[in-house]
Amino acid sequence: MGVTRELVRELDAVGDWGLLTTDMDLRVTGWNRWLERHSGRPVSEIVGRPLLELFPDLSSRGFERYYSQALIGQTVVLSQRLHKHLIPIPLRASAAAAFAEMQQSCRILPLTDSNGICGTLTLIDDVTERVEYETALRARVEELREADRRKDEFLAMLAHELRNPLAPISNALHILKMTAPNEPSITGSQAMIERQVKHLVRLVDDLLDVSRVSRGKIQLQRIAIDLSTVAQQAVEMSRPLIDARRHRLTVEIPTEPVHVDGDFIRLAQVVSNLLNNAAKYTDEGGGIRLSVEASWETREAVIRVADNGRGIDPAALTSLFDLFFQVARTIDRAEGGLGIGLSLVKSIAEMHGGKVTATSRGRGYGAEFVVRLPLLPAQAAAVGKISPTAKKDAGGNLRVLVVDDNRDSATSMAAVLRLDGHELKTASDVVEAVTLAQTLKPDVVILDIGLPKLNGIEVCRQIRADGLSDALVIAATGYGQDVDREASTEAGFNLHLIKPVDLDRLRGAIREWGMRKSAGGKSS
Repeated sequence: MGVTRELVRELDAVGDWGLLTTDMDLRVTGWNRWLERHSGRPVSEIVGRPLLELFPDLSSRGFERYYSQALIGQTVVLSQRLHKHLIPIPLRASAAAAFAEMQQSCRILPLTDSNGICGTLTLIDDVTERVEYETALRARVEELREADRRKDEFLAMLAHELRNPLAPISNALHILKMTAPNEPSITGSQAMIERQVKHLVRLVDDLLDVSRVSRGKIQLQRIAIDLSTVAQQAVEMSRPLIDARRHRLTVEIPTEPVHVDGDFIRLAQVVSNLLNNAAKYTDEGGGIRLSVEASWETREAVIRVADNGRGIDPAALTSLFDLFFQVARTIDRAEGGLGIGLSLVKSIAEMHGGKVTATSRGRGYGAEFVVRLPLLPAQAAAVGKISPTAKKDAGGNLRVLVVDDNRDSATSMAAVLRLDGHELKTASDVVEAVTLAQTLKPDVVILDIGLPKLNGIEVCRQIRADGLSDALVIAATGYGQDVDREASTEAGFNLHLIKPVDLDRLRGAIREWGMRKSAGGKSS
């Protein structure tokens, strides 16, 4: 698209930019005051002379091609330090210095009159401030990325450090439950400790999950699943909190399966987070309703969690799912939490191609959260089912070595396994661990990864090379990211458990391995 000489005059009157015009032979016909001011070259010296003769650098730098394009009706857009090209020899030293620092953009357009194209217009704009702003913005973005990376590293380390003291507490609780399961004087205290440990573990897991989601590190294990089973699992996960606050929970599940393509564990986490949220922000004795339904009109599976609790200010609804957002609370209404549960709900739902919304009439009127997920056809693939592992008889007494620089964690875990009849040894440093592994020849090694001097990854490689190729080696660690699991598998660990260790799972793995060994098999 071309411009007329009248438009050029208007541009010169209202804008702060350089305007240079030529005829069809690229002879200069216009040189405005902006160019005079910034170049130091008066119009009398420029107008009437061939452009390429005035500025021979234009030909060597390829500008002749750009002007040829403009003469056939095309527009050329450039962005560079034009003092090197269009105006290489300013007359005034002050002008030369100022012009040399100027960042400019340039457009070369066809100039037209009533007969068509009659020359070219070169429009030069000072974009120094914009370039400086963009440069500063890029630097700021890089700073934020670096801060985000450090935040993720901090969250991972924080989770590890928090899990270390949680492990011996959880182990000690397990010992109490095994040795005095029906002792009335301590049953209530055991239940209280168990609830609080589970709450702390959940907070730590949420910290890690939000870090993984923000970096795209969560990999969904998707299969065709029935949301009814997801809801049942979520109720089981949230039941302790709901019961503790004496809420009435109503669950409405259809008789026909509601199939979605999803990750069972993550979707159960979504529903459980919503149930926990409802339980926390509903006064004791309140009502919570969970429902699952299939909407064939919109081809959506719909999960609803509603409560008659304190409600949400409508002004807060737009920020409710933001990371670390907390609805305004007072000291007497503090409910704990880090402001990340709903953010995880939103992220996980969106990873499944769905969405989550919240509605509330306001404070005191309760709230409803609705998750919508793509619905699978009725003839979807067979649904994956979660079934508890059948209990098996113990596979005989085993030699077990527990290695952990946290002595409380090591001794408490040893005490738990000793109650199962196993022979236990503990080590708190690398040298002791390797020595015991060589002399004891344990059947099972439970090994912390975050050891001083030589980490557990290297210890595992060493004891495997020293002859424990058939031992069951289990990582019991605070490091639980995907990269940590991959590293432990590569080093030779059979199982990677996160602190505080699920002792039922640990004992089950040892029992199953012992039975295989008794039957003449090997661990996998």
